[in-house]
Amino acid sequence: MKPSILVVGSTNTDMVIKAEHLPSPGETVLGGSFFMNPGGKGANQAVAAQRLGGKVTFISKTGNDIFGSQSLQLFKEEGLNIDYMVSDVVNPSGIALITIDKKGENCIVVASGANARLLPNDLRIAIKAICNASIVLMQLEIPLETVNFISALAKSNGVNVILNPAPACELPITILKNISIITPNRKEAEMISGIKITDITTILQAAVAIRKKGVESVIITLGSEGAFVCTGQIKEIIKAPKVTPVDTTGAGDVFNGALAVAITENRSLKDAVTFASHAAALSVSKFGALSSAPFRKDVDTFFECRSKEETR
Repeated sequence: MKPSILVVGSTNTDMVIKAEHLPSPGETVLGGSFFMNPGGKGANQAVAAQRLGGKVTFISKTGNDIFGSQSLQLFKEEGLNIDYMVSDVVNPSGIALITIDKKGENCIVVASGANARLLPNDLRIAIKAICNASIVLMQLEIPLETVNFISALAKSNGVNVILNPAPACELPITILKNISIITPNRKEAEMISGIKITDITTILQAAVAIRKKGVESVIITLGSEGAFVCTGQIKEIIKAPKVTPVDTTGAGDVFNGALAVAITENRSLKDAVTFASHAAALSVSKFGALSSAPFRKDVDTFFECRSKEETR
């Protein structure tokens, strides 16, 4: 039986406009193309992990509306276990408005809706699933009290927790001490550590400072540069494969979903980060967040091709 991955997090519907450039305040940019996709960091990571070979249970909260219904249908089609999903009869489903420029960079505004009401009481029916998971993966598009509840419950039952601390916010020690692996980007690492990141020295300082707050392993994602891994034994950058980005939306979510899968396959942390970096690099070659999450066979093929190129 496959090890189980439990993802707890947000579900959104992404409304995306691809434009020549990102608008400045007060500017209207014409000529964009529009498309709509399911998204949300929780959903993105759950689907990514499932497509990459994980056995995934996803817990989220959606509104009792068409966006929520469409999301649930998609999750079923992707093969996720959604037995513990929660429906909010008061608040609408989450919505994200995304603009992408010709370089693949993006800006995002999120209306959290039901995601902001996923509270510990909603998870009472899922306590057994949390305690029996091989690994728990969370983000910060749900309330901190929920993240705190799940991380404490998981830690007390010997379940490792990966926290993707996005969007950036200050995190209390009570949460950090229960986290096995944290995966901030530069901005998020600065906020958690209190250290301004400008170079490899300050990356190391930030990672060490976060570890001192109680986190076992710190992985600071650096976009196209790769990821800095900091544990008691490892302090180094794992390079990412070079690709031409089309849309970077959701790349971090693919990274985290892939990381969870690789860890449940008993890979070393360095190998897990390498696998996750290849999956994330492959995802930026397509538009969309959840829709760009690659399948396992594609990542394996991509990895093999890159490995052959590097040995030539």
